[in-house]
Amino acid sequence: MSHMMQPSIILLREGTDSSQGKPQLISNINACAAIADVIRTTLGPRGMDKLITVNNKSTISNDGATILKLLDVVHPAAASLVDIAKSQDSEVGDGTTSVTVLAYEFLKESKKYIEDGVHPQVIIRSFRTACTLALSKIKEWSIDIAGKDAEEKRAQLIKCAATSLNSKLVATQKHFFSPMAVDA
Repeated sequence: MSHMMQPSIILLREGTDSSQGKPQLISNINACAAIADVIRTTLGPRGMDKLITVNNKSTISNDGATILKLLDVVHPAAASLVDIAKSQDSEVGDGTTSVTVLAYEFLKESKKYIEDGVHPQVIIRSFRTACTLALSKIKEWSIDIAGKDAEEKRAQLIKCAATSLNSKLVATQKHFFSPMAVDA
C-alpha cells in the first residue's frame, strides 16, 4: 500500500473561493472590469476627477496611477491588472489608465470565447497572431527618416507633434506649440 499516492491536503482561509475552470476565468475578468470601470472615466482631456477617501484622508485626482495606488485591491486577478499599471508607470511614467483599460478590453473580448468553450491557449495564440499582423502593418505604414536631411526630419517631427496635440486643450494652437515641442 505504500506505493499508492497519498491525497494532497490544501489549506485555505475561511471564505476562500476555490472555484476552477471557466467560472474562475469569468470571475477574474469581472474583477478586472471593476478596476477598469473605476479609472476609465479619468481617461482623456475631459477625464473626470475621482474623490477617494482612505483613513480620513481625501484625495481628488484624475490620474490613473494615483487612483490605482490608493485602491485596496484584494482580488488576485484585479491586483495583477493594477501591477501592470504600476509597471507602466515605473517604466514610462505615463499611460497607466490607457494600459489598464486596454488590458481589460482584451479580457472582455476573450470572455465571449471562454463562455463558448474556447480554450484559453487558443485565445492567447490568436492574440499573438493579431500582434504579429499589427506589427507588420505598422512596419508597412512607417516612414523611414534615416536618409533624410535635418530639415526634413524636423518637419516630420513637427507633424507628429501636431497630431499628438489634436486632442489636447491647445489643439487650436498646435501650429505654435508643435515646433516648440520639437525644439525642446
